[in-house]
Amino acid sequence: MFDVLFQPAIDGQLYIQWLLSGLMWTLLLAVGGWWIAFAIGVLVGVGRTSRNRAVALAARLYVEVFRNIPVLVQMFLWYFVLPELLPTGLGDWIKQMPPPWGAFFPALACLGLYTAARIAEQVRAGIEALPAGQDEAAAALGLSPWAARRHIIVPQALRLIVPSLTSEVMGIYKNTSVALTIGLLELTAQARQISEATFQTFGAFAAATIIYLLLALVAYRLMLWIDRRFQIPGSAPARKARRLPILRRGGAL
Repeated sequence: MFDVLFQPAIDGQLYIQWLLSGLMWTLLLAVGGWWIAFAIGVLVGVGRTSRNRAVALAARLYVEVFRNIPVLVQMFLWYFVLPELLPTGLGDWIKQMPPPWGAFFPALACLGLYTAARIAEQVRAGIEALPAGQDEAAAALGLSPWAARRHIIVPQALRLIVPSLTSEVMGIYKNTSVALTIGLLELTAQARQISEATFQTFGAFAAATIIYLLLALVAYRLMLWIDRRFQIPGSAPARKARRLPILRRGGAL
């Protein structure tokens, strides 16, 4: 089934090299997009809980716009529409970027900002899940609202939401496949090219599926380790108490 991967392609490479090239772009998109999403998502999530109405409204507007527009539509907007809205010189420079960078950077911005909106809601939920006394104790210690958020509230909230962030880490790998629609030869695009060149669709996409599965499993194990490493003491599910041996003396306890 996978023998197609070891056949020579028209460019002299093996088809497995095509897949590995696509995997490289998938990883670059996923890792780069994740750090953009995490940085912006934390800031927007904190803004969602701000007492400043203007900041809270701006953060909510960001979340509603980027979370509710399909990622495919956003990909097209970043690639086709944004260069037309910018000043002519800057727009032409973006459109003339050599491949694959001309498709990579719009895809990176799209995935980063889309995922950031989802992370922001999880950060907001994590902050609101903390007891109200945390803010009051920080104020009693003389900390400003910003210092309290930075040193006390946000670190605890992030540790609480690690399990839910796992799905976002795994999801961003899968969402990279949307970049094929703007010409980036990531993993899914390379599998499609192999299918079209060899007519062995099952082998090409089965290999891509296995790679996606392995990426998801690695991401899951990594996030599981982070969850255990930074878990707030006392927040873990209670384990079953070990049964202690009952000492009997004379038939009585």
